[in-house]
Amino acid sequence: MKFGISLYPGLGMSRKEQRARIHRAAAYGITRLFTSLHIPETDETHFVEEWQAMLTAAKSAGLAVIADASPAALKRFTPPPFTAHSLTGLGLDVLRLDDGFSPADIARLSRSEGNPRLLLNASTIKERDLATLQTEGADFTRLEALHNFYPRPGTGLSLAFFCRQNELLHHYGLSIGAFLPAAKGRRAPLHEGLPTLEMHRTMPPNLAARHLAALGVDSIFIGDDKPSDAEIATLVAITPDTVALRARLLIKDTALQDLLSQPFTARPDAARDALRAMEGRTRFHDIPLPPENTLPRPFGAITVDNQTYPRYAGELQIIKRPQGADPRTNVVAQVLPEEHFLIPLIRPGQKFTLHFQGY
Repeated sequence: MKFGISLYPGLGMSRKEQRARIHRAAAYGITRLFTSLHIPETDETHFVEEWQAMLTAAKSAGLAVIADASPAALKRFTPPPFTAHSLTGLGLDVLRLDDGFSPADIARLSRSEGNPRLLLNASTIKERDLATLQTEGADFTRLEALHNFYPRPGTGLSLAFFCRQNELLHHYGLSIGAFLPAAKGRRAPLHEGLPTLEMHRTMPPNLAARHLAALGVDSIFIGDDKPSDAEIATLVAITPDTVALRARLLIKDTALQDLLSQPFTARPDAARDALRAMEGRTRFHDIPLPPENTLPRPFGAITVDNQTYPRYAGELQIIKRPQGADPRTNVVAQVLPEEHFLIPLIRPGQKFTLHFQGY
């Protein structure tokens, strides 16, 4: 999994602040920088100079630069027709091709050695476009896909559409990127956040990032240009292929809490009523598990079967369908309500982790 920030020359940020943000992000482990060459509000007066300064800073910090561009925007730097030589001269690592490039253009550029890698628009591409790219002989090993972000509230993608697009793109072997907004430091002129999914516009960035990771997104970018250092740190802390859940602890047993904080693996044979961990019965084998907190089990309850349950002592579950109290089963924690939507995203055989608030 790759993580990125975004900066936009020509929108009023000083070169000094751009350099500082680039180097701080790199220090946290960010590896990609997204920018756009065709934002309507861009101040053209010093755009090219600011662009070159940003590119130089990114290269010195080891960040791969991704630029969103249309043919009209590229004319600032090089005249058409766009060739391998002219695009390589831009100094970009990845070029996201927006409106104006035909499948034949994309296929031709993808086959050109030395070109930047190419990003398709994951939000608008259709299956017939991908089929045409295959027919035109595109080199899919040099293609990726990146969703749009949506500045105006109410215009972000629906979750259902997002998932359908990702399924299509993964079918063609393409890695996928998406954006989440910053909590503060949102980009002008609207300052309403730059998410791909509308549901993320008002969601804490860390939760939105964990959601994108759970959905199988390969690259996550903060779309806004002034995220806090804390937001960047929590982004890069995400573990690929692992769903992280925040929960409230309901017991005081510190030994059990330590064991609960280690990664678990969902069993491959998915049960109807609960998500079952593979490790529970072996991991908790050597600690006492007396009956405690044997309460009704709502959705999101985290349970451990106690020592009165023959063969199943230590079984760890996250409840998916509400169940009554059982004197053989301890309710040890509860997934926070705002995190419930992540539970169904844990696939059979996938890792998951539990992160607890205090008792």
